[in-house]
Amino acid sequence: MKRLLFFVFLIITSIISVAQNTDSLWLIYNNKTQADTNRLKAIFKMANGYLNNNPDSAILLAQYQLQLARNTKQKLFEGRALTTMGIAQLNKSDYLGAIESQTKALKIFREINDKKRIGNCLQNLGSIYIDQANYTKSLEYSLKALKIREETGDKEGEGDCYTNIGVVYKELNNLPKALECHLKALRIFEEIGYTNGVGDCYSNIGLIYYHQKDYEKALDYAFKGLKIKQESDNKYGVGIGYVNIAIAYKAKADYAKALIYYKKSLGVKRETGDRYGIGICYINMATLYYTLSDYNLSLEYSDSALMVSREIGDIDSERLCYANLASVYAGMKHFKEAYESHVKFKQLTDSIFNADNSKQLGDLKTKFEVEKKEAELKIKSEAEQEKIKAVSSEEKKRQQVIIASVAGVLLIVVIFSLFLLNRFRITERQKIIIEKQKQRVDHAYESLHEKNKEVMDSIHYAKRIQTALITSEKNIENSLNRLMRKG
Repeated sequence: MKRLLFFVFLIITSIISVAQNTDSLWLIYNNKTQADTNRLKAIFKMANGYLNNNPDSAILLAQYQLQLARNTKQKLFEGRALTTMGIAQLNKSDYLGAIESQTKALKIFREINDKKRIGNCLQNLGSIYIDQANYTKSLEYSLKALKIREETGDKEGEGDCYTNIGVVYKELNNLPKALECHLKALRIFEEIGYTNGVGDCYSNIGLIYYHQKDYEKALDYAFKGLKIKQESDNKYGVGIGYVNIAIAYKAKADYAKALIYYKKSLGVKRETGDRYGIGICYINMATLYYTLSDYNLSLEYSDSALMVSREIGDIDSERLCYANLASVYAGMKHFKEAYESHVKFKQLTDSIFNADNSKQLGDLKTKFEVEKKEAELKIKSEAEQEKIKAVSSEEKKRQQVIIASVAGVLLIVVIFSLFLLNRFRITERQKIIIEKQKQRVDHAYESLHEKNKEVMDSIHYAKRIQTALITSEKNIENSLNRLMRKG
């Protein structure tokens, strides 16, 4: 009981908070003294707040935003208003209106070169064509959107594109490829923390497991997706979650639970005005009652689903209605009506899955992969060229260093050579000077020698004369001795 009261309290608090927030935004929008940009932001926020719960209000508020944007000549907000309007129209299954709004928005965003929002519009158009069972156009727009998302690094948008492409592959019964795309989207959303996208992935992965007849996994993922949508108050997503749970229970032959969740989904779809969702609920309930052999109720829901499908131009749902009608009429033994219904089912199926469409889908996929590969090769080539440039630049620098080093060495050699040459010249000059000095010394020596010779010759000559003229002491002594003896 306490938990119930607490839950009620949270709901009331949330409602009051949302109401107060809406009132404050409305006051900003109505205050003409506010800057036009602030007023446009306020009305844009209000419109987007109603997208998944009250698309009619979202459209009305987007129209106010569109008018103000046009009056103030603000192209960005004009395009954003048309985008919001287109999404709300898609949620109401007004496909022609949605295509018109998104196409107008796309034109504006191309004029102002807003790549991110160009990607948004292309992706939204892809979603619209999925609901119309025009899978060729859906894949074309989704792949174009994916290319822009990858170029601009818009991870959330990239995940949304993989989601759309996964849905297309699921409808074409290429379940492995569909699962691959949804798992890619899931990894991206988990990486960036985009909870609402994670919830969508859980729902879509659950559907893949349903078609692969792994009903336990289908239920597990369906409940995970539902929980996230409930926590974020996304009624549109909640309605889808109920349907996914119901079809899994039906596959498990738990018809009572299946019927409970179909009715829950129908209630939410009626509340949000989602005619596409209403039609899906009618078809599913029709097939459930056929399984239970309640042909009258099955016929009633089939007729209701057929009427809604024709109104909104949902060819895929229309063909499923005829498929169920064929089974119901056969069960009621109305074979003519059963045959006519089967023929219409076959005609509509062929119009969706004919050979030309399959070829176009394949061509689109191939073209995208080729373009992507070319882009990768271009990037790789540019990277290699940059690498070559870097190597060339490095080689050039290295060569410059070598040249500078060699030049430096040569300069040192030249300087040293000049120094040696200079020293050689000085040495030669000194050698010449020394040689001259030696010659002078030799000449002086010879001159001195000559003079010494002359002196010596003079001395010898004088001595000879002296010797000749003067008696030696010995002779004198001998002479004296002889005289003395004689006396």
